[in-house]
Amino acid sequence: MEKILIISNYYPPEKGAAANRIEQLALKLDQNKYKVTVLCPLGNYPKGALFPEYKGKLLVTEKHHNITVKRLWIYPSISKNILKRMLSVLSFSTALFFYLICKKIPHKVVVQSPPLMLSYISVLVLSLMRKKIILNVSDLWPLAAIELNALKKNSFSHKVSLFFERFIYSNSNIILGQSNEIITHIHSIYPEKKCYLYRNFPEHKSIEPQFDVNPDEPIKLFYAGLLGIAQGIFELCQKIDLQNLNMELHIFGDGAEKSQIEEFIQQNPQKKIVFHDMVERDKLHESLKKFDIAIVPLKKRIYGSVPSKIFEYSALGLPILYFGGGEGETIVAENNLGWVAHVGDFESLNTTLIEISKTGKESIQIMKKQVFECAENKFNLDYQIKKLMNEGVF
Repeated sequence: MEKILIISNYYPPEKGAAANRIEQLALKLDQNKYKVTVLCPLGNYPKGALFPEYKGKLLVTEKHHNITVKRLWIYPSISKNILKRMLSVLSFSTALFFYLICKKIPHKVVVQSPPLMLSYISVLVLSLMRKKIILNVSDLWPLAAIELNALKKNSFSHKVSLFFERFIYSNSNIILGQSNEIITHIHSIYPEKKCYLYRNFPEHKSIEPQFDVNPDEPIKLFYAGLLGIAQGIFELCQKIDLQNLNMELHIFGDGAEKSQIEEFIQQNPQKKIVFHDMVERDKLHESLKKFDIAIVPLKKRIYGSVPSKIFEYSALGLPILYFGGGEGETIVAENNLGWVAHVGDFESLNTTLIEISKTGKESIQIMKKQVFECAENKFNLDYQIKKLMNEGVF
């Protein structure tokens, strides 16, 4: 059985798309006869504090669904202070550096990027060791950081990040891009680099889900995920207008904006927004049988970004209200997965909500079957992995 190592800044029991994406990759490689080890930090995300089971520990080795998970020490932080955030990344990167030079490493290694510092350290050491480096790029940093105003263009930090970015692209043997835009960007720098599209598809269940929907209840929108800067959920709560519609919004999640959102909802009951906190993924999927439409927002259109929620919720048979622009908008529109509102344009969003309200719950139930069938045919993780294996990626 061939060995393969995956290096990632996130892994369950941490929450969010990044952790789920890496777990799905690990499980699929395991199912295809690889002996998989994941190297990641002690669990801390999204709270920015070590989970109770990891406190006071430097190295933890676990088994999750036949995957060996090795967790290294990290100084966790989700502080808005850039120095604290950098210290957090540096702490894990340092632990990772010493692990890689001291331990026996398999020939094939998948490196998740971003964060750039982590992927730079990994690619630097692994390239010197002549390993086969498969770089999995889920977002284009530092470009995304500039678009989110998290980094100032032409600053020292920006120039260092550009150096890291070009180094990891140049020194990786193969690059997996989560979107066509990511691959286009990489080819604009290194035209000959071997790049493959690798979408963040979930494990698709072939049995059509059964929804527990009461036709007399309002249309139930929901958002589930991280409550951070990129998602803009606090602003969504402020500007969404449901007051004259037979519709309500439910929010599941945790993150930097959580307290602001909770306080706003408490002070504005007329907004028809309900907060549910973070829920385990399996329990969330069960809860979503009572809901109608998934709203997938981004605060700004981020070049290269395609939210994995598009694929996750369509695989559950849930229509999408997409409010993020870019390639995700094209995927939703071309596959008839639901509705699109122009990113950042709340007038467009509220106009779309009026349209959805007029559609009615009965029509939405018909849409659910169509969305599920589309996802089953087009967003197939098994087919995607086997195709990449046949092309010699892994």
